Amino acid sequence: MASIFDRQIQNRNFLSPIGFKFVLGKFPKVGFFCNSARIPEINLTSVSQPSYLKTIDIPGDMITFGAMNLAFLVDENMENYMAIHNWINGLGFPETTQEFKDLITNTDNIKDTKEQYSDGSLHILNSNFNTTAIVKFTDMYPTSLSSLEFNATDTDVNYFTAQVSFNYTIYNILSSDGRTPL
Repeated sequence: MASIFDRQIQNRNFLSPIGFKFVLGKFPKVGFFCNSARIPEINLTSVSQPSYLKTIDIPGDMITFGAMNLAFLVDENMENYMAIHNWINGLGFPETTQEFKDLITNTDNIKDTKEQYSDGSLHILNSNFNTTAIVKFTDMYPTSLSSLEFNATDTDVNYFTAQVSFNYTIYNILSSDGRTPL
């Protein structure tokens, strides 16, 4: 028989907001310079069930996810910024349809529409900076990228931070091995 003490939290350390790293499969340089990320919200819809006296809300069957928002430092050659910029351009093909064709062509010169997506993972780190959980995102694609404002009147050097928003199919929170649910 399990006692009440067996159900207590064993680790009394708190989760630190600086303990994370983000890895984007398609463009690892963006993940390397990531300095802000959050686990998106998850919402469950409700269904109204009529009854004799009052309508009762019960859990629905539709889950919605919020956008995955990241902030990253822009490297001096703008490689990480341009990777996301060109990805968005390829998805929207504003000039020619060839931009989309280039986006979905993999390294073996085979056209695959799955190439427009990328999986990503947010590694949650403990106080020793070891991975304790991994939030895996499936089929991510960028929906917005912030602007970069140049200003010659700044007296201090403030390095550029860009924000990017991603949509995705689903995310799962897994244990540190990346395979089993937490």
